[in-house]
Amino acid sequence: MKTVGYVLADFPVLSETFVGNEMRAMEQQGHRVVPIVMHLKDGPAQTLDIELAKTAKLPSRTPVFRVLQILFSPSKNFLSALRFVWSQQRLSRRSLFWNGLKVAAVAKDNGCQHLHAHFAGGATAHAIVAARWLGVGVSFICHGHDVYSEAEDLELKLVSADMVIATCTDMAHDLAQIAPDAQIEVITCGVDPSGFRPAVDSAPIPRFLFVGRFVEQKGIDDLLSAISLHGTASVDLVGDGPLREECRQRAAELGLGDRVRFLGPRKREWLEREAPRYLGLIAPFKIAPDLSRDTGPMVIKEAMSMGLPVVTTRFMGNKDVVTPGCGFLTEVADPVALSAAIQKVLDLTPPDRATMAARSRARIMERFSLKVQAQSLSQVFEAI
Repeated sequence: MKTVGYVLADFPVLSETFVGNEMRAMEQQGHRVVPIVMHLKDGPAQTLDIELAKTAKLPSRTPVFRVLQILFSPSKNFLSALRFVWSQQRLSRRSLFWNGLKVAAVAKDNGCQHLHAHFAGGATAHAIVAARWLGVGVSFICHGHDVYSEAEDLELKLVSADMVIATCTDMAHDLAQIAPDAQIEVITCGVDPSGFRPAVDSAPIPRFLFVGRFVEQKGIDDLLSAISLHGTASVDLVGDGPLREECRQRAAELGLGDRVRFLGPRKREWLEREAPRYLGLIAPFKIAPDLSRDTGPMVIKEAMSMGLPVVTTRFMGNKDVVTPGCGFLTEVADPVALSAAIQKVLDLTPPDRATMAARSRARIMERFSLKVQAQSLSQVFEAI
């Protein structure tokens, strides 16, 4: 099977666990994976990703003489690399070309037969240049802000790659509107059901759970309003971000007291251990004023894998994942409907909860597991 170079702008990133998960799943499919990292991060990250980062190859360390060797040994498709560099507007042409050759050198020296990038930003631009210079396949996956709020030469990238991966049906439709000739496939980021399991013989936590960054598209303002409207429900908020203090102030203004607890960021190990004990997950995603949005939220799939009832919005990838019997969908930015859905979870009888938990986990196992995702990606890479 092909050796795949993963071209990443930053790695590891605590809020981007899906990147490391995908690389490990591809290895389990039989691919040799080479992380090609433009900027190696040293901040908080998942333990497994920290270990994976130790194997990363850094283009910045490529000797000049090796870049020159790559420069003077292009593939027959080198003109497409030059056209891409010249046509794009976001990056310095000189910088993109030179650093693209560095990526090509790393890929060549590590036997990469396909290059794949996460996010349609600089990493994808460099992957396209490197792949075309070497004459290997190239693909990338879009996630959200890189399409809807911070798009960089998106149409050009869509038509320049051999395959583009969308994380949900709505995104695939939107990308096709931008570039009708692009090759687009929907492959949702999967979760590891062996890690995210239902609770077994552990004391329940009589509260709801929110997990995510404190940014506008997560809908935390709607969540707080819904909790206030409900009157008795309580929630623990796990995560951090620029709006955390603003959310604290809003909770105080609403007089929510200890009905809302801010727990800060937590690693995967905490989620696997504690999250299954909660009443359910609340995830009221929406569009931020700058058009940012979550397109295929991992947290929903993780919650369903653990058998948690999910309360979320009828929005983007949520509609692909949450079906009747697995959770409750509400309209976007509607605290009243959100409060009503919270009550529906509270009204579930123990047998109803057990049925929903089993149905949710089965759906993840069948459609949205890491294994299913990796199998689909592997087929794409092998066909290019």
